[in-house]
Amino acid sequence: MPEPRAAEITGIYRYPVKGLSPEPLPHVLLSAGQTLPADRRYAIENGPSGFDPAKPEWMSKAHFLMLQRDEWLAGLQSRFNDASHTLTIRDQGREAARGDLETAAGRAAIEQFLSMRFAGRLKGPPKVISGCGHSFSDVARKVVSIINLNTLQAIENLVGQPVHPLRFRANFYVRGWPAWHEFDLVGQTLAAGDARLKVVKRITRCAAINVDPDTAARDLAIPQTLQRRFGHGDCGVYADVIAGGNVAKGDKITIEAPTLL
Repeated sequence: MPEPRAAEITGIYRYPVKGLSPEPLPHVLLSAGQTLPADRRYAIENGPSGFDPAKPEWMSKAHFLMLQRDEWLAGLQSRFNDASHTLTIRDQGREAARGDLETAAGRAAIEQFLSMRFAGRLKGPPKVISGCGHSFSDVARKVVSIINLNTLQAIENLVGQPVHPLRFRANFYVRGWPAWHEFDLVGQTLAAGDARLKVVKRITRCAAINVDPDTAARDLAIPQTLQRRFGHGDCGVYADVIAGGNVAKGDKITIEAPTLL
């Protein structure tokens, strides 16, 4: 079979606070061994987790606010300003909270809003946390995630209705590969802009993708549908950044041929 043509990066997103809004980026500077800058830099404890900011270690997302369980998060619109470290949250079209996440007072402003607005939905006091460049990823390594939009189209055919791509909270959305081709890329190196990525793992999806990012409704059963049809709940892949560089929306993403010795 001929090799699929190069795919195009149609969207780049980061998620500064785990569970809160995606932020589109026109371009990004990747660094080897790192996530997108500020991706999952912060999380919000759902009651005490035992996380130590001085010695950050990976913890299950169950300790934090997350869409898998807390679909109401999708009803909030948030933006993070890198220069001021300020998170702004809008609720029902109005600014509801604002705070510098690197200060105790700023974090407290966010925590107070969540405590009052969602009392009864929390397991314990919410607390904004971060630590020494730690990323609150769903996996215990610093990766970027890639979604193939043609695979999403195949999923739409399975469930019989449109599926918003941002349900999958990926860093890179690409178009041009056949549906499910990304699974064949595990172990291979991709050239994306000036960067190089090594695909390391398929992404096993959780119930977070059942939540519509526009309405905050839990209205689909995508992992269950994938399990029934294919015997797995996977969609998308994780990749390590093995060589840093600039990547922009509209860049091609191609499979690098192995170097012959």
